[in-house]
Amino acid sequence: MTAPLADTFGRVHRDLRISLTDRCSLRCTYCMPADGVPWLRRDSLLTTDELVRVARVAVEAGITTLRLTGGEPLLRPDVVDVVARMAALEGPDGTPEISLTTNALKLPELAEPLVEAGLDRVNISLDTLRADRFLALTRRDRLDDTLAGIDAAVRAGLAPVKLNTVVMRGVNDDEIVDLAEFATTRGLHLRFIEQMPLDAGHTWDRGTMVEADEILDALTARWSLAERPGRGADPAQTWVLDGGPTTIGVIASVTRPFCGSCDRIRLTADGQVRACLFARTETDVRAVLRSGGSDSDVDAAIRRCLLGKKAGHDIDDPGFLQPTRPMSAIGG
Repeated sequence: MTAPLADTFGRVHRDLRISLTDRCSLRCTYCMPADGVPWLRRDSLLTTDELVRVARVAVEAGITTLRLTGGEPLLRPDVVDVVARMAALEGPDGTPEISLTTNALKLPELAEPLVEAGLDRVNISLDTLRADRFLALTRRDRLDDTLAGIDAAVRAGLAPVKLNTVVMRGVNDDEIVDLAEFATTRGLHLRFIEQMPLDAGHTWDRGTMVEADEILDALTARWSLAERPGRGADPAQTWVLDGGPTTIGVIASVTRPFCGSCDRIRLTADGQVRACLFARTETDVRAVLRSGGSDSDVDAAIRRCLLGKKAGHDIDDPGFLQPTRPMSAIGG
């Protein structure tokens, strides 16, 4: 039997985040600059065969969840084929769950084909319900298209449909209850996220960040909250509203880090394996693939990366340095 994908702290990794592209159809202020984005060279991006090969090796080593990310993964022309090929993989625990993080703009046309290809669920970014704020935040007037994409995901049977909201002081922190109402009345699962130091401009300020406690205080003013037990490796701490069944999640990577239970590893669109979202080192699996390396060599590269995984991200450490890559180039 293949040894589990474990790091030196005994954490077994079962979740692989795969970035399909660093390009995006929005320009969210906390992720990308308005223009002048240094895109990855096309010849540096992994081909579909290469992506699927790394995923197969990882699944055979014990990965049970494949999350497709970006940039915006739906911009990849063959995304439906990518999903179909990954959904057909087999590991010791059977076929992996296939999920996708998206801005939803292309879901009206792609939701049903993706479900037919084997996509199990989606996470959709939604930071505001106000068109003027959406335009200011994303630099694109596409709120109606995002909402149409959410509806398309529901109609296609993707479940649960999760919404991700980055809460920003003076930007959308007054919409916490409104966004929660929007999600709960539609049977969607909303996760509020503390803003993390992953912006391209490196302007993140710990002192102005909206913390989890503030988010929970806003929710408590409207609902009674009870923490749901059994979190496991889920990055979201889940709260039951008014006795249930409705829930809200809070991902507090900064103030309530969950590094001790982390089971995630990342593959960038240009073939670099990262053991942590905030890692400043990467392992080049693309070089292994393109130099004729075997599946065993690919497996070894993944394991070598995990051996360098730290106990935690150390965001609150005075010596913390933000990753050189922005979120769009890492993959969420």
